[in-house]
Amino acid sequence: MNPESFRSELVRLTQVLAGRALDADLGAWLNREHGPQSATYAGLKAACEAGVAAGWLCNREADGIRYGRIFKPAPDLLGFSVDVVDMADMKGPHHVHPHGEIDLIMPQQGDARFDGRPGGWLVLPAGSAHHPTVSQGRALVLYLLPQGAIEFT
Repeated sequence: MNPESFRSELVRLTQVLAGRALDADLGAWLNREHGPQSATYAGLKAACEAGVAAGWLCNREADGIRYGRIFKPAPDLLGFSVDVVDMADMKGPHHVHPHGEIDLIMPQQGDARFDGRPGGWLVLPAGSAHHPTVSQGRALVLYLLPQGAIEFT
């Protein structure tokens, strides 16, 4: 796995998101069609784990959170940016999602939860805000942000 093949997997995923609103219905659809039992989830999880191990994902650290934006918004990604964070039993900085956020939660140790949710997808609508929180272990979380928009408060 390398950044180019990772991007190819993400392009295939973002193409199926075209025209869909970032809402609870999309979250339910992603979990049903591309959830933890799917090849899509397994492939993305393995790619993230390989990227972290190789050092091209989560290559920055601040306040105990390893993170990194691997891809800026681009047409082939339908305008999404791609970030991955590595967190263990902690609360991250509060922020707002001006255009929404799609999260892929990948537990790594324990029964890790992200904002109380187990492995799978979480879709946060435009204007939502939170302190991203991982509890009960360690998780990788992949973020798709429309236009790369995020506002730390």
